[in-house]
Parts: sequence; C-alpha cells; structure tokens
Amino acid sequence: MRSPGAAARCDAIARLGLLVALLLGPILGAVAAHAAEPTFPPLSGRIVDAAGLLAPEAKVSLEAKLKAYEDKTSDQIVVATIPSLQDRTVEDYANRLFRAWKLGQAKTNNGALLLVAPNERKVRIEVGYGLEGALTDALSKVIITTAIAPRFKTGDYAGGINAGVDAMLSILSGDAEEWHRKAEVRRDEADPGQVVLFVILFLVILVVVYRMNRGGRRRGGFVVLPGPSSGGWSGGVSGGFDGGGFSGSGFTGGGGSSGGGGASGDW
Repeated sequence: MRSPGAAARCDAIARLGLLVALLLGPILGAVAAHAAEPTFPPLSGRIVDAAGLLAPEAKVSLEAKLKAYEDKTSDQIVVATIPSLQDRTVEDYANRLFRAWKLGQAKTNNGALLLVAPNERKVRIEVGYGLEGALTDALSKVIITTAIAPRFKTGDYAGGINAGVDAMLSILSGDAEEWHRKAEVRRDEADPGQVVLFVILFLVILVVVYRMNRGGRRRGGFVVLPGPSSGGWSGGVSGGFDGGGFSGSGFTGGGGSSGGGGASGDW
C-alpha cells in the first residue's frame, strides 16, 4: 500500500504530465500538419485554373500564347490558380508545386510558374534555375506590383494574369528594357522612413547576435547569423520536393527544377 506522500507525488507527476500534454499538443499538431505534404492539382495543361478564375475563352487564348512561345524557345511557362495554399506560405507552396510538376527541361531548368491564390490574396512568380538570369527576382517583383496586382485589386483576374504572362514573355524574349526602367523607378521611390526602419532593425539584430555570440563563447559554443537567400525577393528558399510529374491531357513537365528564385506579392 502506497504512503500518502507517495500518492501525492504520483498525483503531482500525473498533473504535470497532463499539463505538458495540453501545452505541447497544439504545437505538435501544428508541426505535424505543416510536415504533411500539400496536395496539388494535376498538370493538365499550361493553364491549370483550379480556382476557377478564368473564362474558357481566356484559358484558350493564354494556352495558345504559351504553347507558341514554348514551341519557339523550349521555355515552359505555366499558370496555376489554386483554391487554397493549405496553410503554407506562397513561396513554399509554389516551389513544391514547381518541383512536383517538374517545369522546364531537365538539362536547362527553363521553366517558370505564375501562381495565384485568390482566397489568401497571394501571387507568386517562381523561376527555374535556368531562367533566373533573365527573369530576375527584381523584375519578377516589378511585374507583380505594376502589371498583376493593380488589376487583381479591381477583380480583373484574367487581365492581371494576361498582363503578367505578357510581361514574363517580353522579358524572356530579351525585351526587358522597359521593365528594368520600372525597377529603377521603384528603387528611386523607396520610402525614406522604411529605409530608416530597416537600418534600425538591422542594427538591433547585429547587437542581439553579438550578445548571443559572446554568451555562446563563454559556454564553449557560438551562434551564426544566417546569410542572405539566393531568392532576394522571395522571402526564402523552400525545402526540396521531388514529386512525380503528372500527365493530364498529354502535357507534362520536362524534368526541370527551381531553387526558390522569383518574387511574391499580394493585393
């Protein structure tokens, strides 16, 4: 028979275990949900309108435009609209979708994806490795902010998508001078207040890291400040995902991949 003291200790341990379970349960659930792979629509063509934003004639016109460009250059551009990002960032979802569909050619990685998530009001241009030199992060951002987002704000999804596709094809065809000028204008119009805020935030981070490094060295370790990501406008490179390609309607990706280059925006 257990003594009253032992029983009390067991009861306290049980209560503590229950408390830990209650505290960690939601966190572990969120981690598990995030770890689960998202589901993707099948790659049924160069226009995958899973969110139902485009009229049939708009889809046919865009499909023909992208097919003609791919036949001429082998660059594979795909437009996708989705009903949900499935609790992921637009950067992560777009990169995983790009890799699952394997857009572009395997040897040249010359694919690009224009992704629209209307429920979250997010849009992203994801660029394959082989096209990053032409369709840069800065130019992708300018396309979103000047060609796509203003039309989306008025509910003109077809117009925004069409304008975005035209801009992407223009830049990839070598006619990027106009878009470079727009990129320069955006830099010239930077808000001084935002610049000051960025400098202050950067200095605060440096001080925090310096203090952490000093503390780490006293304990025999150190803290490393992460370096910049290759996708300057993208907000980070997503983890790798090598899903199998889809073959809906006979259209498939060519085996290409993306490292997170491109840009994101909202409206």
